[in-house]
Amino acid sequence: MLEQSLATFQAQVDRALDRHLPSADRDPKRLHSAMRYAVLGPGKRVRPVLVYATGQAFETALDKLDASAVAVELIHAYSLIHDDLPAMDDDDLRRGRPTCHKEFDEATAILAGDALQALAFSVIAECKSTSVTPPRRIEMLRTLAHASGSEGMAGGQAMDLAAVGTHLSLEQLETMHLHKTGALIRASVQLGYLASHIDDPATAERLDHYAHCVGLAFQVHDDILDVEGDTAVIGKPQGSDIDQNKPTYPNILGMAEAKKTAQSLCDEAIASLDNLGPAADTLRQLAAYIVNRDR
Repeated sequence: MLEQSLATFQAQVDRALDRHLPSADRDPKRLHSAMRYAVLGPGKRVRPVLVYATGQAFETALDKLDASAVAVELIHAYSLIHDDLPAMDDDDLRRGRPTCHKEFDEATAILAGDALQALAFSVIAECKSTSVTPPRRIEMLRTLAHASGSEGMAGGQAMDLAAVGTHLSLEQLETMHLHKTGALIRASVQLGYLASHIDDPATAERLDHYAHCVGLAFQVHDDILDVEGDTAVIGKPQGSDIDQNKPTYPNILGMAEAKKTAQSLCDEAIASLDNLGPAADTLRQLAAYIVNRDR
């Protein structure tokens, strides 16, 4: 069942991304080609999938969720472009292909990331299929901005760079990852809720707790894959965190305890959806998928 939902959601967002991205034959062609290369390459599309699964729990049509799904994937793609740059993680491989700055050049990659970030907000602001009130649309923009900025993803990346070669406490590591990875995952669930015609603070709070746990579990499992994964499968260099002397969950907790932590977070995420009934089954299955994936 989850496999079918994943295929449906991934195909939905891929079509929407293709529509919203500038054509590669439109000037400036090299920049637009780099944007499409970074976004449309193979990927799990976890964040858009979370948008669709959340909206689906409230019987929201997929096309009403497209803008939110596209926006979070554009922000994610921009962050990967910039994370891979020589000034940051200096990676050559992403999603099984050369990173954007290797396929094009550093300047084009930086501009592609900048343009994708701007496009993400434009999509939410202008998309006509998102049938929400203007105040709700503004709240969607605020949610995405907060998740992307210094108190979200960008701040988490700054913490990550500062942590190289240092010894973090478990609490410090969790804080870093709740910003770097967790913030956009939480925003994905929040945007799926905001794009739906529902206004229930208690439900919003349960969904946010689910997203908090899933976002942290995602990063714990990523740290595990960096040790146990296969480069050909995970699509980026295995052992890169170790090579860069980054603090990770297996490094701090040990591998067995890191795996227990990921599973405990998954269980907590699922439990937070107890009152949402069968409509939230896809969200429950996604939590399990996130801590059992091989890439």
